[in-house]
Amino acid sequence: MAYLGNIGRTLQVLDKYNFNFRKSYGQNFLIDDHILTKIVDAAEITNDDCVLEIGPGIGTMTQYLCEAAGRVVAVEIDENLIPVLKDTLSEYDNVTVLNQDILKVDIRKLADDYNGGRPLKVVANLPYYITTPIVMGLFESHVPLDSITVMVQKEVAERMQTGPGSKDYGALSLAVAFYSDAKVVTVVSPNCFIPKPNVESSVIHMKVYENSPVDVPDEAFLFALIRATFNQRRKTLVNALSNAAFLNVSKDEIKTALTTMNKSETVRGETFTLEEFAELTRLLYKKD
Repeated sequence: MAYLGNIGRTLQVLDKYNFNFRKSYGQNFLIDDHILTKIVDAAEITNDDCVLEIGPGIGTMTQYLCEAAGRVVAVEIDENLIPVLKDTLSEYDNVTVLNQDILKVDIRKLADDYNGGRPLKVVANLPYYITTPIVMGLFESHVPLDSITVMVQKEVAERMQTGPGSKDYGALSLAVAFYSDAKVVTVVSPNCFIPKPNVESSVIHMKVYENSPVDVPDEAFLFALIRATFNQRRKTLVNALSNAAFLNVSKDEIKTALTTMNKSETVRGETFTLEEFAELTRLLYKKD
């Protein structure tokens, strides 16, 4: 098998199919075997696993995944890449390529069809412009997932891992902490891609929790609180939450909750940990 993880082989394939990169799809193909190996190793893939790859491109990482996993399902939105993938993955009988938009794919059905309903491992070199919708969609849909190992923009990986008080701390940081145990695997230079992006990237591995480390009566209410907080992060928590009509909580209710938590009425939400947001949720949530 001629692996694609180098500039020479990648250019051969692109030239053979007269492929033109589509900026609208945020296409940056990996051309570094060392990084590809690190991603697959970080995802801890075995022959028992079914891997969902998002955006396989020309199949560079897919080849590695096919050799490590029992089954690979690769979802590619660009129809121009489907004949390329048919060629580059022709030696593998354990891969299925779907020409679909990952944001519209029924991943639960995919897990049923290809993995007997058991949890999937997601691996991807994600387009930067759509990283957050994809990651949040995977988490919030509660589809069966074991882990998510993805290449993202370095600053996004930092947002995923940062804590209270940082300017990068926000709803994404808290969502990742609520749903998974995350760690950055490696930082990746722009030189490892064609075309070269303008920024550094990071590989982040998120082991999905069976049960979140915090207990809340209503997950949707927790994240509504968090969104309201960071939509007006410069305001006090009392003002930010009371201004959010969709929460239906009064200033007095928020102040009472903060007093119970031994917090000042002037506290800002950006200082709250996930555990503190969970406690606030328990205090403010009203069952219909």
